[in-house]
Amino acid sequence: MTDGDACPNPKGEAREPTGSGVTLAERFAFMFALVVLGLLARRGGALTGPRNERLGQLAFYVLLPALVFSSTHDRDLEALLSVELVVGLVAVIASLLALAWVANRHGADDRRSVALVQSYHGNLGYFGVPVVAATLGASAAATASVVLGVAALVQIPITILVLVTINDADAAVAGELRSVATNPILLTLAASLAVASLDVTVPTTVDAGLASLSALALPVALVAVGGSLRATGYGGSVGRTGRVVALKVLVMPVLAWLVFTTLAVDPVVRDTVVVMFGAPTAVSTYVYATELGGDATFASLNVFATTLAALGTLFVFLRFLA
Repeated sequence: MTDGDACPNPKGEAREPTGSGVTLAERFAFMFALVVLGLLARRGGALTGPRNERLGQLAFYVLLPALVFSSTHDRDLEALLSVELVVGLVAVIASLLALAWVANRHGADDRRSVALVQSYHGNLGYFGVPVVAATLGASAAATASVVLGVAALVQIPITILVLVTINDADAAVAGELRSVATNPILLTLAASLAVASLDVTVPTTVDAGLASLSALALPVALVAVGGSLRATGYGGSVGRTGRVVALKVLVMPVLAWLVFTTLAVDPVVRDTVVVMFGAPTAVSTYVYATELGGDATFASLNVFATTLAALGTLFVFLRFLA
């Protein structure tokens, strides 16, 4: 997030990051350092489990909602939420699910189910939206927030149903799905879009305060992600993990570029979706795997591997998109 994001703007005008002297390589070096900082702090004992959980809660309940609201409340709702965007997002997620199903036809159900969901279920909140805001600007962050909302409504129910079905898990599916409706980021997005559609003016002081909180979303979220990583479970899973990494951080963003280029959407929308779908596997998939019969150790390894890989692949994609 940059200083330019803190400036209020009239409805519909793009706000792009200032500080053009900061190169893309420097931005990604900073992001990599934050993830490593979280990882080392957790291993060194400074960032204990409870502390990392509170850090994640700060990002999830305060900073990310502030970023979502700040970037969307003064935008043109019709321009943000288009038919092409929804169709494209569903098409990409469905295609990845199909490819992952083919790539994971064999093997134990607990690992096969995890590999399936982790090939398409991306870390769009903690990683995707903040990275888009930091690299593509506030206008792209508004689109990223909508992508987060639509994709979450698609990928979370699919992930729950896949894990429950393949693992024959005894779970309260209704309760799991109900958690989607109470997600604070999605609730904030709904409120922000309502403000945008009703053309409500948010006071400048409130907007500036939210923008200040938004500036903390990327560093806090990435440190929390680093603190949640576990490089364990290598035995007998290197090949399957490699397929998860390839599908999630390589195939998915490339497919997103092809789909949204075909749909002839605005280049900013296309580039935003590419970055969002190039995000690593969501940390929440580890939680779902633990609760719904998946191999939790394998899930943890995949989150670790895709997170480190995504920092490299997204840098390359952004250089290409530029």
